[in-house]
Amino acid sequence: MTDQTAPAIHTFHPDLTEEKIAQLVATFYGRARADDLIGPIFNAAVADWDHHIAQISDFWSSMLLKTGRYDGRPMRPHLRLPIKGEHFDRWLLLFEKTAREIFQGDVAEAFIIRARRIADSFEMGIATTRGEIARPRHSV
Repeated sequence: MTDQTAPAIHTFHPDLTEEKIAQLVATFYGRARADDLIGPIFNAAVADWDHHIAQISDFWSSMLLKTGRYDGRPMRPHLRLPIKGEHFDRWLLLFEKTAREIFQGDVAEAFIIRARRIADSFEMGIATTRGEIARPRHSV
C-alpha cells in the first residue's frame, strides 16, 4: 500500500482481536528490549514490563478497536528519553516487521500507518521541547 491513508478497520474484522493486539505488543517489546540500539533505552525507562505491555495493548486497542481503554498521555514519558531519529527508525523497523508477521493485509497496514504517524508526532514533539525543528519523515 503506497497511500498513507489508513485502511478502514472495524471491530468486526476477524483478524483484529484483543488477543492478537496483545501478541503484537508483547512480541514487539520482546524484540525492542533485545535490540542493541533501542533496548538499552527501553530497559532503562520501563520498570514494570507487564504493566507497560498491558498499557500499550490498551493504547492500540483504543486506536484500532475504539475501546477507549487507554487514558494516558503517551508523549509525556518519551520527552525525557535520549532518543533521536535513528531510534524512531529502528522502532518502526521492528514494529512494522512484527505487525506484518502477526497481521495480514489491511490490518497490518492500519497498524503501520498509525505507527508512522505516532513516530513523526513524537519525533517532532521531542525536537520542539529541545528547541529543534523536525519535519515528518515517516508518514509523508
